[in-house]
Amino acid sequence: MMGTLAVELAKRGIQSHEDVYRAEVAGDIENVDGVLKITRLKVDYHLMVNPGKEDAAKEAMKEYLIHCPSAQTVMGCIEIQDELHLTTKD
Repeated sequence: MMGTLAVELAKRGIQSHEDVYRAEVAGDIENVDGVLKITRLKVDYHLMVNPGKEDAAKEAMKEYLIHCPSAQTVMGCIEIQDELHLTTKD
C-alpha cells in the first residue's frame, strides 16, 4: 500500500524518500466464530511536502487504494483505516 501511495505521489511531483515519508501500521486480530482473523488495519502515513503540494498529496491519498493490488485483495475482508499526516518543509 505504501508503494502504491508513493507512485500516486510521484505522479503529482511529490517525492517519497525515506527521510520525508513513512508509515506506522497496526492491526486488530479478533476471534470470529472461533477463528482468529485480522479484521482491521490502521495505517498512518507521515509525509513532508514542499509548500504548495499539500492539496496534491491529499488527492493522491484519495486515489491510491483503488490502484493498490494489496488493498484491493483484502478489501471486504479486512477493514482499512488510513490517515495522512502532512507537514510542510520550511
